[in-house]
This record gives sequence, C-alpha cells and structure tokens, in this order.
Amino acid sequence: MQLSDKFFKERKLEHLVENQTSYTLNNAAMHVFETHLQAERVMLQFDQPVLASMLIGKKVMHLRDKKAFDFLPGESLILPSNEVMCIDFPEANQDNPTRCLAMAISDEKINKVINLMNEEMPKHDGSEWTLIDYNYHFTNDASIYGIIQRLLYLFTENHPSKDFFVDNMLQELIIRILQGNARETYMEHASKLGSHNRLAYVIEYIGAHLDEPISVSDLSKKACMSESHFHKTFKEELGITPIDYINSERIKLAIKLLKDPTRKIKEIYLECGFENRSYFNRLFKRKINVSPGEYQSKFMDDTLH
Repeated sequence: MQLSDKFFKERKLEHLVENQTSYTLNNAAMHVFETHLQAERVMLQFDQPVLASMLIGKKVMHLRDKKAFDFLPGESLILPSNEVMCIDFPEANQDNPTRCLAMAISDEKINKVINLMNEEMPKHDGSEWTLIDYNYHFTNDASIYGIIQRLLYLFTENHPSKDFFVDNMLQELIIRILQGNARETYMEHASKLGSHNRLAYVIEYIGAHLDEPISVSDLSKKACMSESHFHKTFKEELGITPIDYINSERIKLAIKLLKDPTRKIKEIYLECGFENRSYFNRLFKRKINVSPGEYQSKFMDDTLH
C-alpha cells in the first residue's frame, strides 16, 4: 500500500523524524508521516479517534496498558481520542524511511455510523454497537486494505466531490472495523461468552470441530435460529459469512500444521475438514498467495537458513 512516487517527490520535507503531510476534509483528516532517522521515544497524540496504518518500515509502539510491540506494514491500530503514542524507529534511514498514515475521524461521523448500525443491524443479544475505546491492533484483511488504499487516493485527489466520496468510504471502514473487532472478541472469549451468547457458542463449536463436516443448517440449530436469520445475523455482526469464517479458520489450522515438515499435505487437509485437495489448494492459495506445498517448502527453507 503506497502513495505514488510523485506524492513523495512533491511533498515538503521539513523534518527527518515524523515529517508530516496532512489533508483535511469535513469529517476526517489524513496525515502521512515519514521518518528518515533512527529515533526513540517520539511522542504523538490526536484529539480525535485515529486509525493508524503502517505503509513501509517498522515502528515499535509503546501504549498504555500494553507491552511494547512491533508495528509492521499491513497492520493497523485503532486509538481513542487523546491517546499518547510513544514510538521508536529502530530501522529508519535516508534510503529506507518509515512511512505510516494516521487518519483522525470526527466523533460526529463515528457516532452517526454507530447509530445507523444499531438501527439497521442490531446485535442479536440486545447489546449495542459502541466505539472501541481501547488500543485495537490488527492485520488488515483484503477489504480494509482496499478501503485504506482508496482513501489514500481520495484524500490526495483534487476532485470537487471528494468529501462525499471519503464520507462513504469512512462509513464502510468503521463498520468493517467494528465487525472485525466483534469477531475477534468472540474468538478470544468464546468459552466465557458461549453460555449466554449464541454466536459465541457457535464460534466455540466451530473451533472444536474443524476436522468434521460443518453445515450452516447445523450451526443455525445450535444457535436456535432459522437458517436465514442465522446467516444474516452472523454476517452483520462478524462481517463474514459462516462458510467463509469456517474456511478461514481451517486455513489458519492448515498453516500451523504445514510448519511440520514430517506432515503430508493429504493428512493435513483432511485434518482441517477439507474433503478434497483441489478445493483446499484453491482456498489456501487465494488467502496465502502460494500453494500449500510451496508454503511448506518455503517454511522449511527459511528454518534451515
């Protein structure tokens, strides 16, 4: 995910640490930061909720109530208003600057989207969608990656309607992030939530039965919902269909098992609940961009070296 070379040639470089180029619209501001020197304990703060996404290089982030962690390309971070970030730049230099974007989104816009979600797609357990008020660090999926790319383009484009375009993209971004966060919450706390939350119970069941046939019909019965209502509820709350979620979890398990060089691919795909190798290969390559055999060989080569 990169801005054009033209953008970086035309920007005015005033500082070698966190040089900032900003674009402000009605409901959001986008800041692109570049760092050309190794640095430590650089402080940054915004007075609105922020989506930070790494573009190039590596940062080490120090946030309240969290151990220091690496922040890498393809990852994003949701920060509440007035959160103080303390940042190290262990690898930045003139030839390979660290680049990151930070998008501050107005509280008004976020609340408008959350109200819409509560009206149009209420949660099945009666709880409400709310703004994430803690530091949420995640890997961008394909949809969020695409939205961030599009927003990078829209903010820097000279178009008379770009406020309208950005507004629509922000709504989708906020919905997808909240759905992704709900999905992770269910996955991490399924056993605790399963006794009183039907989707958490289903998530827990899927995780324990990946090696068995799992149908949407069976899952809807376990959730005590009709099949159509279950499918709609699952997709609206978690941002993914039940089948896509099952396949995603099976591919995650396959990645783990493929790291063992003694395991044969046939026994791995059967253990992950796939009935035939061609379907397994197709899904794996779509998600990981290499075949299962190539992934296993590459992991073995990397381990040896």
